[in-house]
Amino acid sequence: MNLPRRIAAEAIGTAFLLAAVVGSGIMGERLAAGNEASALLANSLATGAALIALLLTLGPVSGAHLNPLVTVALAVRGDVPWREVPGYAAAQFAGALLGVMAAQVMFDLPLVELSQKGRSGMNLVFAEAVATFGLLAVVLQGSRQRPDALPYAVAAYITAAYWFTSSTSFANPAVTLARCLTDSFTGIRPADVPGFLLGEGAGSLAAVLLLARAPVLPRR
Repeated sequence: MNLPRRIAAEAIGTAFLLAAVVGSGIMGERLAAGNEASALLANSLATGAALIALLLTLGPVSGAHLNPLVTVALAVRGDVPWREVPGYAAAQFAGALLGVMAAQVMFDLPLVELSQKGRSGMNLVFAEAVATFGLLAVVLQGSRQRPDALPYAVAAYITAAYWFTSSTSFANPAVTLARCLTDSFTGIRPADVPGFLLGEGAGSLAAVLLLARAPVLPRR
């Protein structure tokens, strides 16, 4: 399919992903009456469900990367031409911003408000490295071993990583930057964004070095 259509699909998909992440976070926090575990459960389940729908719908159009790190990892492996990476990444970052703003409007909040939610500490930076490594491992290996099951594997991993990582698994620089523009349950203080980006970069680098050229294992 032509590149503009694929880039548009990436922008739309990432926008809906962020609308699901931020919107479900706002709704969950409002309904949970202060119970953060209930809010996080709602947030993680809604995000996982949205991911399945988006990956199944947009996968045949653009690959449904919805994440600049996924696009770069697939380019390293040779699945995506490097000349297409800037367009994909620009669409993902723009879509993420639009998705956050859409969620803000839907819940009658300011279009943009800088987050005051602190997410600092080396433990969170390390958690982002772990979360991102795991996500790219699922994508790189799953897309070769079980491409038909990849949407479910990615969604399941992200839903689980909400709970087993202390950072709640952003694992996506477009998501991280966009979420600093919502002062809600899923927000991140702008001052804490560089640490998250550092962790994501480290995790993605490790995954690419270890797995981008890994052989396809025989299926049993």
